Amino acid sequence: MTASLDSVRERIQRQKTMLPEMYGDIDFSIVPERFTEDVSVSSMASYRHRFPPPPQEMVERVKAYAMLGDVAADAYAALMPQYGFRRLIEMLTTACDQGVGAVADAPAELAVLIQDMETEPDWLDMDLVREGARLNRLPTAIAAPWMVRGAFIATFLNKYSALPMALTGTLSHSTAARRVNETSAFFAVTTLPGALEPRGEGFKAAAMVRLMHSMVRYNVLRKLKAWDVSVYGVPIPQVDQMPAGLIGVFLLAYRMIGQGRTEFTPEERAEVEFSRYRCFLLGLPEDLLADTPQGIVDIMNARNGTLREGFDDATCGTLIRATLAAYLPPDKSLSNRIFSALEQRFSRIVFIQQFLGGDRKLAQAMGVSVSGLDYLVALIIGAGIGVKSSLYRVALSSPTLRGFADQRLVRNIHRLLKRYGHAEFTTNADNYRPAVAAHHV
Repeated sequence: MTASLDSVRERIQRQKTMLPEMYGDIDFSIVPERFTEDVSVSSMASYRHRFPPPPQEMVERVKAYAMLGDVAADAYAALMPQYGFRRLIEMLTTACDQGVGAVADAPAELAVLIQDMETEPDWLDMDLVREGARLNRLPTAIAAPWMVRGAFIATFLNKYSALPMALTGTLSHSTAARRVNETSAFFAVTTLPGALEPRGEGFKAAAMVRLMHSMVRYNVLRKLKAWDVSVYGVPIPQVDQMPAGLIGVFLLAYRMIGQGRTEFTPEERAEVEFSRYRCFLLGLPEDLLADTPQGIVDIMNARNGTLREGFDDATCGTLIRATLAAYLPPDKSLSNRIFSALEQRFSRIVFIQQFLGGDRKLAQAMGVSVSGLDYLVALIIGAGIGVKSSLYRVALSSPTLRGFADQRLVRNIHRLLKRYGHAEFTTNADNYRPAVAAHHV
């Protein structure tokens, strides 16, 4: 059910009274600089001709949600002065694994956060979610290890949404590698059987991601004077969660509209519901989780078409270069070094082709150079991914082989999770740094 805009604005305003230590000084009536209604200066300026303008109601909704954090998780993160961030993580981990009752003297804020995640939305069909997870295991196991870095750095193209990553110390290669691996681990673990059920590993990972984002908000708003709400809105607002969580279904919906289709097939519907529920567990408001092809395209374009364009090399460029240069494997074995060398080349091509429209000059200006060898490597790896995926699709469509093929994919994902390492989903304010590029021009 879509919340009224008035109720959304009231919810945003209540942040001041519910969490005065975080939001008490914020004037929620302002419109931050990051928001624009002029699509020609927005982050979708270069491809705006492909889409009609999104409905004004969606534009207003996105405008409002640019000022919303995560009330339940923020309240829990605000207990850091009392408990310390490590104790908060320990209690949340125990609550996810065993229930809140297993946490001695559990704070009320922890119970509220877990209840918020366990309360099922009216539209939820867990059978569809489970089927969507099954369908996502193939791309997760076969394609994602080669593509996640390229997709991850695409989130750094805009200074208004990328600044929190720069502030939290992600400019170093080691930290960039950890963030890429944690992102990979999160999306991988959520596809495993039963992962999004309460007590599931994906459910716990979503809770940890929510806490990490809220810790960033708390630390930035309390400790970093460089953050300018009038320019950036609140750190990591809900609308900035949408691209990573919904990019797959957005591209699906975009293709469908181009084909003149308005209804999802049963398999497509399962993938959509899986993505929507995963985003719900991450704290996204339900009215940002559209369930029709046109609705998905409209809400994503409302977000991208109202996010002001802004590339700051000291923030965006440094994040991109650090992430591209980061060494992701867990050790320096020969096989891992070979994989890393190939994957870095492939990631550069993914980034340029998928997120820069193939513009090599623009990439060069960002410090991302490519050669003919990069394209050759990408062609060979892409062909290998295509062949392997096709073979799995044949096996998964066979009643005889389907179970065996799915079990192999599950095993492959477990191996990938070992490669990615233990995802801590933490942020430590001691590592934060001043935002040298925080001021707008």
